[in-house]
Amino acid sequence: MTSDLLSGFIARTKNDPAAPALLTRTGTVAYGELAALAGHAQAELTTLPPGPVAVLAQKSPQAIALVLACLAAGRPVLLPPIDLGPVALRELCERAGCAQILATDAEQAEEHPDLVTRVITGGTDGPPLPQPAPVTAAHTAFVLTTSGSTGTPKLVPLSSGAVTRFTGWAGDAFGLGPGEVVLNYAPLNFDLCLLDIWATLRHGGCAALVDPGVAANPRHVRDFFAASQVTVVQGVPMLYQLLDEGAFPRVRHVIVTGDHAPASLRATLPKRFPNARYYNVYGCTETNDSFWHEFDAAEAAAPGPLPIGEPLPGVVAVYEHSADPQRAGAAELLVRTPFQTSGYLTSDPGTAAARFVTGADGRTYFRTGDLVRRDPDGRLFLVGRDDFQLKVRGVRVNPEQIERVLLEHDDVVEAVVVPARDGDEVRLTAFVRRAHTSGLSGLRLRAHCATRLPRAAIPSAIRLVEHPFPRTSTGKVDRKRIAA
Repeated sequence: MTSDLLSGFIARTKNDPAAPALLTRTGTVAYGELAALAGHAQAELTTLPPGPVAVLAQKSPQAIALVLACLAAGRPVLLPPIDLGPVALRELCERAGCAQILATDAEQAEEHPDLVTRVITGGTDGPPLPQPAPVTAAHTAFVLTTSGSTGTPKLVPLSSGAVTRFTGWAGDAFGLGPGEVVLNYAPLNFDLCLLDIWATLRHGGCAALVDPGVAANPRHVRDFFAASQVTVVQGVPMLYQLLDEGAFPRVRHVIVTGDHAPASLRATLPKRFPNARYYNVYGCTETNDSFWHEFDAAEAAAPGPLPIGEPLPGVVAVYEHSADPQRAGAAELLVRTPFQTSGYLTSDPGTAAARFVTGADGRTYFRTGDLVRRDPDGRLFLVGRDDFQLKVRGVRVNPEQIERVLLEHDDVVEAVVVPARDGDEVRLTAFVRRAHTSGLSGLRLRAHCATRLPRAAIPSAIRLVEHPFPRTSTGKVDRKRIAA
């Protein structure tokens, strides 16, 4: 087989080379131009030894062209977080078998002089991207990494078949065809790019790339969003916090993913995107999207979390209940998807064995570590993480559940609960970012928690802050930095 991602991209290039493929803050890159950039990069790849490569690059047209070139050459491509330290970065590349580490500008090479083996700057003077090399469905296309927010990033290989199935589903579900503009806020190494960039290019749409250098600047994000005339947007809650002013009537689909979005944030969506349909999408890097739930304006403003909804087509879920009385009514979610990885790239077989298990049907399921509970109406909700369980004064508590309760308060924008030891005792500190116009106090928050949580789960200390929390490269709250 050939990659359907590449076949779709090449077909669009031939049929309408002037069609916009990428939008950046400096201009538009047409399909024909992007194909020429990729052809130039592939010509340079032919001078390198065969095997997987790592692309250490900020998101840019040149970086996307280089990835397309790697896929066309049948080379598995690792996309590591570019903010990793050199020791961790080298370890990831070695575990992925990447003897070649490529960059797309000299500045990146200077930052890692002992790692980067070739700088491929791109050019439009090369031959157009040729017909992709034949690959099997099991052939590794991408090697992604987990966020690393709770430990060392894990390597997640995605097969050509998994990428084909996911980009096919995403294109059909959200209509990512010609004339559509899909905002890409996530870094290139994040799994959200499978929809934002790769599914969009497969189906002939246009990806609007938020510049990583100014991605935290609300004015830039809003202005770029409006100028690009975006029709489909997917992002973690932080993106929607940045889009807190203005209205964008051209948007047809709004996808919220990656983190729990508090009701105070969700309530702004109908005003910002008055003509859109709204979705809460759940998934893991290892499985890609697994569940989705479409909600309306009334549900967006309702208190409490959103349900995760129903499994995507082809997704099978198993709910593993525990005998632990503290988890009564909750179950760990295990899923099998058409888009999932076959396992981690690791030298420790136990790491993969703990997460990838064989179900009663003989198929491989991913143990998500997420705890779910059904309400009386049969709706499925996330209630926390199994691996975040702590004992406080002999009582098992889940910090994520405490965070969800804090986020239910109308004046809370962000919340993170951090455990620390005080001798033999575990004490919980809640860091809470309150709304700028709020007079919220720790005492009021403590009373809010007392009506919804057992006494052991009420944080010992509540620290109120006005500034945004630090984030990982994928936009998730950086718990390690906050804990430090």
